[in-house]
Amino acid sequence: MDVHDDCKLKFLELKAKRTYRFIIFKIEEKSKQVVVENLGEPTESYEDFTAGLPADECRYAVYDFDFMTVENCQKSRIFFIAWSPDTARVRSKMIYASSKDRFKRELDGFQVELQATDPTEMGLDVFRSRAGGIEC
Repeated sequence: MDVHDDCKLKFLELKAKRTYRFIIFKIEEKSKQVVVENLGEPTESYEDFTAGLPADECRYAVYDFDFMTVENCQKSRIFFIAWSPDTARVRSKMIYASSKDRFKRELDGFQVELQATDPTEMGLDVFRSRAGGIEC
């Protein structure tokens, strides 16, 4: 599975310049490559992000999560999400699962990884608990 150059470019922009709140990536099965499907502006919310994930199709996503630590410090963590809903086609789940490691290597720089099969596995409470424990 190839990774389109645009995927790397947009991820670098998110990581270095915080140009986007999130990026949703899709595997184009015909061309056998991962492409950018959706870019979330910095002002967009977590709800905008989850609304962009199809209920019955797999996706990869990167989300820039802002939070406050217990010491009241503003922090952010870049999450990689492998979205694989139970209702997705078996073939699609297999393609996404088998190409995930290669795709993650191409996008170096996220701090937390989540695997989600339904929205509760990537709720804001999950993001907060996975991002927590960071001292100022």
